[in-house]
Amino acid sequence: MSDIIHLLPDSVANQIAAGEVIQRPASVVKELVENAIDAEAQNIHVLVTDAGKTSIQVIDDGKGMSETDARLSFERHATSKIREASDLFALRTMGFRGEALASIAAVAQVELKTRPESEELGTKLVIAGSTVESQEAVSCSKGSNFSIKNLFFNVPARRKFLKANSTELSNILAEFERIALVHPEVAFSLYSNDSELFNLPVSPLRQRIMAIFGKKLNQQLLNIEVNTTMVKISGYVAKPETARKKGAHQYFFVNGRYMRHPYFHKAVMEAYEQLIPAGEQISYFIYFEVDPANIDVNIHPTKTEIKFENEQAIWQILSASVKESLGKFSAIPSIDFDTEDMPDIPAFEQSTSSEPPKVHYNSDYNPFKVSAGGSGGGSYSRSKVEWEDLYGGLTKASKMNNPMPEPETDWENPFSGEQQSFVTEKEGETLTSIASTLYGDEPVVEKGNQHLQFKGRFILTSVKSGLMLIDQHRAHIRVLFDRYMEQIRQKQGVSQGVLFPEILQLPASEAAVLQGIMDDLAAVGFDLSNLGGGSYAINGIPSGIEGLNPVELVRNMLHTAMEKGNDVKEEIQNILALTLARAAAIVYGQVLSNEEMVSLVDNLFACPSPNYTPDGKTVLTTIKEEDIERLFK
Repeated sequence: MSDIIHLLPDSVANQIAAGEVIQRPASVVKELVENAIDAEAQNIHVLVTDAGKTSIQVIDDGKGMSETDARLSFERHATSKIREASDLFALRTMGFRGEALASIAAVAQVELKTRPESEELGTKLVIAGSTVESQEAVSCSKGSNFSIKNLFFNVPARRKFLKANSTELSNILAEFERIALVHPEVAFSLYSNDSELFNLPVSPLRQRIMAIFGKKLNQQLLNIEVNTTMVKISGYVAKPETARKKGAHQYFFVNGRYMRHPYFHKAVMEAYEQLIPAGEQISYFIYFEVDPANIDVNIHPTKTEIKFENEQAIWQILSASVKESLGKFSAIPSIDFDTEDMPDIPAFEQSTSSEPPKVHYNSDYNPFKVSAGGSGGGSYSRSKVEWEDLYGGLTKASKMNNPMPEPETDWENPFSGEQQSFVTEKEGETLTSIASTLYGDEPVVEKGNQHLQFKGRFILTSVKSGLMLIDQHRAHIRVLFDRYMEQIRQKQGVSQGVLFPEILQLPASEAAVLQGIMDDLAAVGFDLSNLGGGSYAINGIPSGIEGLNPVELVRNMLHTAMEKGNDVKEEIQNILALTLARAAAIVYGQVLSNEEMVSLVDNLFACPSPNYTPDGKTVLTTIKEEDIERLFK
C-alpha cells in the first residue's frame, strides 16, 4: 500500500492558518493596530478603501523594525513576545503567537516600510501570497507603515463570501472602537475612502468613551472602582433608566485586551434585577486587571475568549461592585430622610389643651311644621310624597323577574335571525368568498357570524369545522408585514411629515450600516437627512405609525439589521418590514369593536400565508366541533 500522508507546502499551510486568524478586513485592522500598540506607538492612523477590500493602511510611530526583523516578522511563529511555553502565562502584550503577519501575507499583497529610531534608512518589503517579491533600503519616517491590498486575491472563494461594504466597514469600526476604548493614552484616527470617521486625541477614559459614542453618554455613566488582592475592577456602568432592548454598549477588558464573557455579563445584569424591565440591556465599560498567571488568553485564535482561574469569586466581586455603585450614586429608588424640604412636624406637648369644634345649627327649625299655605301655618314646608310613584318600580321588577318567551330558533342555522347578526350581509359575503378562495368551495367562516374578543388577545369566530381562535396581535403583524413589503418593492411608502424633526445620534459603526439601508427606509416612508458627525434628522415617518418613537424605531431596525448580518437586499427589506409591523401592530389588551375584528379577519385571510407570522409563529388555530362536543359528554 502506497503512502498517502504528506506534508503541506508552506503556502497552503499559511492559507489554512490565515482562515483562523484573518476572517475579514476587520481582522487585518485588529492585528496591525495591536502590533502598533505593542511597538509603543503614540499615534496610529488607519486608512481603508472600499471597507478594506481594496486596501488597508496602518501607519504608526512606534519602535519600528530592523532589516532582519522586518523579514523575519512574516515567518510563521516568529515573535518577539515569548521564548518558552511559560511565557504564555506572563503576557502583557496584545499579540504573541507570531501568526498575524504571516497569515496576512498569505492572502494579500503586502508592502511594509519600517525604520527604527536608531537607523537612518528604513526597509521596504513587498510580499504577495507568502512570496517575497522585493526588499530594499528606503527613506521613511520612524515606525511602521503597512499597506495591505487586494485581500483574498488568491482565495476567490473567501473573497466571494465577504459581506457588503457597509457591513464590513461596520466590523472594522467595531474592532477599532474596542482598541481605542482600552488605550486612551494613544491618539487614533480612521479614514474611509478619504473621509475622516474618527480623530481621537489622547484623553482620559471617560472623554474617550464620549468621543466614540457621543456626549449624551456622559450623563448616563456611573463609576465603579474596587481593588482586591485577586482582581482590580474599574470602569463605568449606565443608569437603570437608560436600559434598552437593543444597541447597548457592553465591553469587558482584561489587562488591556477586549474579551467576551457571558458569565460576567450575567453578574452585571443580576445587579440590575428588579431595576430594569425583563429582556432589556444596560451599557457598561468594565476593565479588569489580574495577574497574567491567573488567566489563559490562548484558548481562541482571535483571543477574545479568556479563561479565568477564579471565575466564581470574580463574579461575586463584580456583582457586588456594580450594586455598590448603583447604591452610592442613588441609582436605586430610596427614601431620603435627611432632605431639607421635609415638612415640620410639631412635637406633642401634654401641657397644651385642645378646644372641641363648635357645632352651628338652627334652633328654630321644626320639620313637622307646614308652610303658611298649609293647615299648620308654619314657616317650613314639607314636600308631598307621591306614593304611587314609589310602588311603580315594583311592577317593573316583577316583569323583569318573569322569564321571557324563547324566540323560535332555527337550530340548523342559529345565527339566521335578524337580531343575531352583528355584521352586514356584504361583510359576510366577503368572508365567504375569501375563505372559499383559500380553502376550497366550502366556506370556512360562516356567513353572518359575529366575532368575539377573549381576554383582549384572541378573536373567536365560528367556522364550519368548529371554533377558530385568532391571535389579534400576530394577525395584525401578518397583515402589516405584507403591506410594508409591497410598499418597499414598489417604493410607494407614504411618508407623514413631523412638526418637529427628531435627531438620531449614532456612533460611526452604526452610521455605516444605516447608509446601507437608507434606500429601504425611504421606500417604507422614512425621510432622513444626514447632518454630519453621525447625526440624522428624522423629518418624516411612515403613515399609520403616529404615536411611536421614531428615534427608537429606526434604532431598533438598525440594530436588528446589524445582528442578522444579512446583506441580501431582500433580507434587509424583510427585517425592516417585520420590525415596523411589530411596532405598529395592535397590542394585547386593546378592545376591538366587531367592525374592527371583521376588517382584521378579512385582511388576514386576504394574505398569501394567513396561518403564520413572517417569523413562523402561529396566527390562528381551530378547535374541532367533535372535540367541543366531547367536553360535554
